[in-house]
Amino acid sequence: MLLSVREAAMPMMPSSVALGVPGVQIAPGDHICAFYPSLADRDEILIPYLREGLKAGDKCVCVVDASDPEAVLASLGTEVDLGPYLGRHQLEVQRSDETYLQGGAFSTDAMLEFWNQSVGGALTGEFSFARAVGEMTWALRQMPGVEELVGYESRLNRFLPRYPQVILCLYELDQFSGEVLVDVLKTHPKVLLGGMVLDNPYYLEPDEFLATRS
Repeated sequence: MLLSVREAAMPMMPSSVALGVPGVQIAPGDHICAFYPSLADRDEILIPYLREGLKAGDKCVCVVDASDPEAVLASLGTEVDLGPYLGRHQLEVQRSDETYLQGGAFSTDAMLEFWNQSVGGALTGEFSFARAVGEMTWALRQMPGVEELVGYESRLNRFLPRYPQVILCLYELDQFSGEVLVDVLKTHPKVLLGGMVLDNPYYLEPDEFLATRS
């Protein structure tokens, strides 16, 4: 079959990408929630995830809440020379105050637009794949809009197919109530738990989940 000039110039999307956890592969379009017991356990997921993305040439966008971006960069920098990646804007690490809670409140529409600009803008340039990650403890703050958390997570599933990308959402188990975690499960097709990525039988498609919230 003959390809158009535009199709021939487009890079092939990988059928799978390495998560960073040894032996674990994920697929383009995956929206994964990761549950972990402590900040140290978070870094055992986060740092390899970003390191694997840098090695693969992915655009990496990371938003942290429980620690400063400098701490993430320092951990990454123990094994990787970050200078070239930062210089070409392959890696961005930001605070939740600058993203999820910009302006002192959370807005689902504003955050989806942030991802659209960060990921979409990168993929129109030199990058062909993006991996994003967000630490979700910002939603525990007493700030306007944080109650939109699970609705936002559900709507992210409509955003994933727009671009060749994966999104990982980080949840520290002891920080969130059981009620919230149940809704988190309903809004993520995949779950990372105990070093394994599992298909989530509790996942609900956005139309179904959001109808239950209205």
